[in-house]
Amino acid sequence: MEAYLSGRRLILTLAAFALVTTGVTAAATAYASPASPHAAQPAAAQPVAIAAAAAVPRPDHIVLVMFENKKYSQINGSSSAPYFNSLAGQGAKFTKSFGVTHPSQPNYIALFSGSTQGVTSDSCPQNYTGKNNLGAQLIAAGLTFKGYSESMPSNGYTGCTSGTYARKHNGWVDFNNVPAASNLTYASFPTDFTTLPTVSFVSPNLCSDMHDCSIGTGDTWLNSHLSAYATWAKTHNSLLIVTFDEDSGTTTNQIFTAFVGQHVKVGSYTEQINHYNILTTIESAYGLSTLNSAAPITDVWQ
Repeated sequence: MEAYLSGRRLILTLAAFALVTTGVTAAATAYASPASPHAAQPAAAQPVAIAAAAAVPRPDHIVLVMFENKKYSQINGSSSAPYFNSLAGQGAKFTKSFGVTHPSQPNYIALFSGSTQGVTSDSCPQNYTGKNNLGAQLIAAGLTFKGYSESMPSNGYTGCTSGTYARKHNGWVDFNNVPAASNLTYASFPTDFTTLPTVSFVSPNLCSDMHDCSIGTGDTWLNSHLSAYATWAKTHNSLLIVTFDEDSGTTTNQIFTAFVGQHVKVGSYTEQINHYNILTTIESAYGLSTLNSAAPITDVWQ
């Protein structure tokens, strides 16, 4: 009888071990590195991103600002970009961050909606009816989204160009389920940061974003316009994301990306990320379903 019981205990122990091993294997698969940023990625949400959501903190505010057409090596360590590098030293710098594609416009659409929506050019206008996107997700969840475009002539503007404003750098205006009240001029960006929406996207104009002007011009703009928010975010449960749409047109498409905020663990991070990973990270922070299967960024938080 004793031998029988010992044998039964051994069988149960082995079965339990098999279950644990299966769980570990599944978890390892779920946290596998994201696919190459140059590979096509499905728009549908996948369980992997949802499973990792608990690892991303929930900021009161996220501000994302997108610059233009500079490769990583043109910004990282450059004497022309002292503030970019100062910000990276205060937060998480991603040494293997990539744009999704070329040219500019599909990258903006991808970061906002989890797909390039088939766009392969900067042609304007692009209009999408009922297509899901980050702004619509936030609003449906009882949260808030606003996009702020420098030099856009008026709130709610839908024209393609006006002076140094270009709609191709404004992804949210393309979606009919993002209200006109969320499409604002940069002049509307609040100085009282407690009144910011849950998530804000900021699009500098064609000079300030380095598209038509120098790296130094963009660096000065970032310092002048968002350094106060960056400092505030570090003590007010908030986050600043600084990134680029694409590099200078190379096949590598490596860009400079940095996160700064209260819950960001300072350091350089070598995992490969792209715009889709950033989108999933924002969605995961607020418990939203994911628009792309790319994994959230989970190792930069404290």
